[in-house]
Amino acid sequence: MMKLTKFSGLAAALLAAAPAYAQDAEPVMDKGDVAWMLLATVLVLFMIVPGLALFYGGLVRTKNMLSVLMQCTMIAAMVMVIWVVYGYSFAFGGGTGAFWGGLGKLFLAGVTPDSMAATFTDGVVIPEYIFIAFQMTFAAITPALIVGAFAERIKFSAVMLFSALWVTLVYFPVAHMVWDASGLIFNMGALDFAGGTVVHINAGIAALIGALFVGPRIGLGKDMMAPHSMTLTLVGAGILWVGWFGFNAGSNLEANGGAALAMINTFTATAGAILAWALLEAVLRGKASMLGAASGMIAGLVAVTPAAGSVGPVGAIVLGALASSACYFFVAVVKNKFGYDDSLDVFGIHGIGGILGAIGTGIFTAPGLGGTGGDDYSIAGQTWIQIEAVAITIVWCAVVSAVLYLIVDKTIGLRVSADDERRGLDLTSHGESAYHA
Repeated sequence: MMKLTKFSGLAAALLAAAPAYAQDAEPVMDKGDVAWMLLATVLVLFMIVPGLALFYGGLVRTKNMLSVLMQCTMIAAMVMVIWVVYGYSFAFGGGTGAFWGGLGKLFLAGVTPDSMAATFTDGVVIPEYIFIAFQMTFAAITPALIVGAFAERIKFSAVMLFSALWVTLVYFPVAHMVWDASGLIFNMGALDFAGGTVVHINAGIAALIGALFVGPRIGLGKDMMAPHSMTLTLVGAGILWVGWFGFNAGSNLEANGGAALAMINTFTATAGAILAWALLEAVLRGKASMLGAASGMIAGLVAVTPAAGSVGPVGAIVLGALASSACYFFVAVVKNKFGYDDSLDVFGIHGIGGILGAIGTGIFTAPGLGGTGGDDYSIAGQTWIQIEAVAITIVWCAVVSAVLYLIVDKTIGLRVSADDERRGLDLTSHGESAYHA
């Protein structure tokens, strides 16, 4: 088995290609690591339901609240089943291909309670089932992020079909490329600790393409489309922040100093991003809004995701603030200028925040800036690798996503009827209402 570096990025360890740890020394499983990874996995699930569901639900109009909750819930459930059937194999099945992991782990073949997965420390392992479940939650939340771009106007059946196709042809290959020991981007030396490319850039690009394919909401720019409950939005955002500690610190795969570094960075980057967004609003608009603070919170979390295990706490503050400022510009200026209807700013926050975070990882990992890079670390060299990784992810996701949207549109159709959209998706798609007079 390859020796993992501190930058291998999550998985990479991926069980590296073979979950069973084959070395002369007897592998050691620490119950503290196991307990931490069990908790981290549950925390990531907490991010999806209820975290993301409430965050998105509060941002839409009352008549579409349940539709968003339903989409997040059903996507997560479907992807979990797909992950067990073939997704884990496609991503981390032990194959040596640069783009997929093969068929060796279909239906979790060969996995038992005694199967072990390598961590980042030689000789230390965790049960493979924990690694499978942890990665499963990442796969489940990523397509759920996309739905915010075309909320309030998409067919439920289209969401489900697109999500199934998308995780198969976009998420699993990119996860393999970035985190598996044989993956293309992994072997380029790119740093992605917890999913800047795999989760956020992937979701953000697919969201932008989806918003363009589905088209703007009826009445955009004329009707009132303000969030129906900022209270629920902040509750959801807060749950996301709490769950994100499982997302980032859990990606260390062990309960040690590496997890502690990822944890404090998840605090500091997010705080810097919230302050930056609020300051920009106060200066440019005269008032700092709660929606802005919540948006800054998510922007900071997105930006620090690829960098959490390799930058210092102060560098994380700067990275979070810079990414938050860029996200604010895209949300407040670029979207309006080009007129695309990314309903809940998935591209503006996850896409742009992920891109800035991934590239910034190459800069702030430098030891001179408080990062954990070695004495021979090259900012220019690593940043160029990060840019290449970002470019590959964008191209792969954009091309395949566009083809998938086209297929879904030509088969079952992407968009609900105008009448159904005006009445709201809660009633027309699901036959129930979130609120009753």
